[in-house]
Amino acid sequence: MNTTSSPPRELPRKLGLATGMAVVVGIIIGSGIFRVPSGIAADTGNLTGIALVWLLGGIVALFGALSIAELAAMYPAAGGPYVYLREAYGKPLAFLFGWMFLLTQPISWAAQSLMFAEYLGFFVPIPVAIQHVIAAALIVLVAIANVRSVKLGAVIQNVSTSAKVLAIVGLSVAIFFLAPGGEHNPLHAEPMGVAKWSGIGIGLIAALWAYDGWENLTTLSGEVRNPGRNLPMALIGGVVLVMVVYLLINVAYLRVLSVPQLAASKSVATDAATVVLGRAGVSLIGALVMLSVFGTLNGSILSTPRVFFAMAEDGLFFRTVGKIHPKYETPYVAIAFIVVIAVVYVLLRDFMQLAEAYVLGIWPFLALCVIGLFILRRTRPEVLRPYRTFGYPVIPALFVLATFVVVANALYAQFWPTMASILITLIGLPLYYLWMWRQRKILGDHP
Repeated sequence: MNTTSSPPRELPRKLGLATGMAVVVGIIIGSGIFRVPSGIAADTGNLTGIALVWLLGGIVALFGALSIAELAAMYPAAGGPYVYLREAYGKPLAFLFGWMFLLTQPISWAAQSLMFAEYLGFFVPIPVAIQHVIAAALIVLVAIANVRSVKLGAVIQNVSTSAKVLAIVGLSVAIFFLAPGGEHNPLHAEPMGVAKWSGIGIGLIAALWAYDGWENLTTLSGEVRNPGRNLPMALIGGVVLVMVVYLLINVAYLRVLSVPQLAASKSVATDAATVVLGRAGVSLIGALVMLSVFGTLNGSILSTPRVFFAMAEDGLFFRTVGKIHPKYETPYVAIAFIVVIAVVYVLLRDFMQLAEAYVLGIWPFLALCVIGLFILRRTRPEVLRPYRTFGYPVIPALFVLATFVVVANALYAQFWPTMASILITLIGLPLYYLWMWRQRKILGDHP
């Protein structure tokens, strides 16, 4: 019997440390660093507040990576946080995470592709309707590459991330050294001043959005070689590299813009680059944003579908979504499923509507994962832990505390949007029990 056409039962481990870091860095550095700094400057009002927000946001993300890395090394399987929540709390909460991912990730893909198309319009006049078609086509093309081969998706990620980091660092250096004022004016800003603590809490929400995405690597855990070593190194090293890049570009912004100018800017990177490069700066930033969101989109398409693949394997999603391509060895149905939803979003909604729908995101679930780390230390002491969290239990506890403080602050500052996001997520609980009832009925009808 010819067995060469039989589909593989597991996703093969083809990804190394370099790709792991490229996924972390490439997904985190998207559009946020080109938009968020102005809001943070408006919220905090001075250099002290700006510096604190970016440092605190990076430290929170780093503490999360240090903590989640132990779980990733313990359970190197497709699904990432879905797996950790399932092991620590059971299937209902894991299903709830998958429901949240299903709501937010297609929105994220759609928003990234629409931003790519909008900035493409800087170079070629494109009607708005055609921009939506281009955005949808971009999602489909990137998805095809990731269905064709996980290695092809990894190559695209490695190249786009390297180019993105080099371009941002190069831009930062150019702005800093070409800016007027020379060494006598290292920063075009007021003295440090006293931080506005009320503004720091609000600004931290935006900073955490800019740092979001490092956890996506864990959904690829089942395809990373030597996961006990490579997953922790990629998570921690990737977050540290992003912190350095973010601080560097913010210093460059403040080299040429005062805090009030930064706060009032609608496109801070463009305004900063224009000061030193003139009109060429506009084109440069447009190209950089396109490169940046393309890398984020590819990383998301490479990683996100693995959550639904894992859910299907557990019987918590349509079984077909758990299929692996017999030739390409990729979760092609899971990828296609999310692509269809994202394309619908692209064709029916605009970028601002999509961005507003992506309010609360993944951070509460990451906090629950880290709480699960404490639970699993007690209930599963026998499980092999190739990496153990540095600074345990202090660092995981601080991450959980910081995350819930930010969520509480979001409820205070933006009560109804945040509450709507929480309630929509909680709808997943009755859906879980409805799904389990359906599964039992199917099994009862087909013994």
